Amino acid sequence: MTKNNTFRHIIELNIAIIFMSTSGALARYIELPVPVVIASRALFGGMFIYLFCRWKGFNLKINKKDRGVIVLSGVLMGLHWVTYFYALVLSSVAVGMISLFTFPVITSLLEPLMLKKKFQKLQLLLGLMTLVGVYFLVPEFSFENDYFKALVVGVISAVFYSLRNIITKSKVQSYNGSVIMMYQLIIIAVVFSPMFIIYKDFNFVGELPGVLLLSLLTTAIGHTLFLYSLKNFSVTSISLMSSSQLLYGVVIGIIFLSEYPRNESIIGGVIIFATVVLESLRTYKRKVK
Repeated sequence: MTKNNTFRHIIELNIAIIFMSTSGALARYIELPVPVVIASRALFGGMFIYLFCRWKGFNLKINKKDRGVIVLSGVLMGLHWVTYFYALVLSSVAVGMISLFTFPVITSLLEPLMLKKKFQKLQLLLGLMTLVGVYFLVPEFSFENDYFKALVVGVISAVFYSLRNIITKSKVQSYNGSVIMMYQLIIIAVVFSPMFIIYKDFNFVGELPGVLLLSLLTTAIGHTLFLYSLKNFSVTSISLMSSSQLLYGVVIGIIFLSEYPRNESIIGGVIIFATVVLESLRTYKRKVK
């Protein structure tokens, strides 16, 4: 792979990450029950991507042998969103997002086992650095503390996210990324559709602008571009580099919600962000050799 192509792929990944980084601020901004937000996000996001796929003329057919994997990846994505949003509700944009970004170390452990690859010692070390960064986020290790509960839920979300990315990786070479994302969103929308009946007394129309932004920017554009990037990097590499979402997300939270992270959160964020820079440089050098 040439230097220009590698650099372009890294830039494309960061564009995807910037769009995905809007999730934290929008989740805090939208005043709807979390399951309703997830169902709405998937419904509108799926519609946006479907229209895009029809416009581009993509083949929407999924082979019968791959349908089970696509369904499972959609369920995992839905579980990731629910737990992530609850982590944001319990804490702040900074803590919710940073706790999620334990997923690089989780991915560095799961990917070699699930895809039968060799363990990369440096990636494991970078993953441990991520855990050190997370340590600085926790004011006290007690379930009576909302920040600690948010961290636990965020880590659970990270597990779901890692599993979804790993099993999706096996299909991105066979299908267009937009098509895979569309079907994952359809599955989430179907699974969470009863939430519109279970939850009542909420002002959906008033929150519709925020829901549409979340569906279009974060979901349809951000997550689809992210799936395209899986073709160019290993799941572990893309997970580590995606930690730059922390910086973008916290900045967006400061600008739009006036949520300033604690000093400890800044230290943790800097450590985690350092893993992004190191892994990006390592990946760039390896691919241009």
